[in-house]
Amino acid sequence: MAEVAARAGVADSSIYRRWGSLEALLMDVVVSRLTEHSPMPDTGGLAGDLRAFAAKAAKDVSGPDGLALLRTVVTVLAAGPSGEAARDRFLRARSEQIQGMLDRARARGEHPPDALEMLDVILAPMYVRVLFGVGPLTSDYIDGLVDRALAR
Repeated sequence: MAEVAARAGVADSSIYRRWGSLEALLMDVVVSRLTEHSPMPDTGGLAGDLRAFAAKAAKDVSGPDGLALLRTVVTVLAAGPSGEAARDRFLRARSEQIQGMLDRARARGEHPPDALEMLDVILAPMYVRVLFGVGPLTSDYIDGLVDRALAR
């Protein structure tokens, strides 16, 4: 935190007052990187929206900072309650993105699945592949995840 404060040209207390913990600061960076400047896709149908969202999520986590971002999420969990709160913020941000797409689909008369199910079926497998280095996130792989999610 001292290094962040020095780089920002403010007192350490300013950083602690704003974020409260290193975990909260790190998660703020992660959430902003994964959600900032990323309008939710609106292709006119849930299948298209999910494919565009999944492709963007795959690009985010397989890009140059993707592995570091995911490792940060996993690492902050070891910090106890502050890490759990940070993790919850990350999951809430992703869930809100997905829920927006599902709500639009419902308004169009579609019957979308549950947001948590989309996290389980689309995002979790991508995160595991990146964290453990067990295969690339190809467009065929991503489309298969979306197909499975929509088949439920």
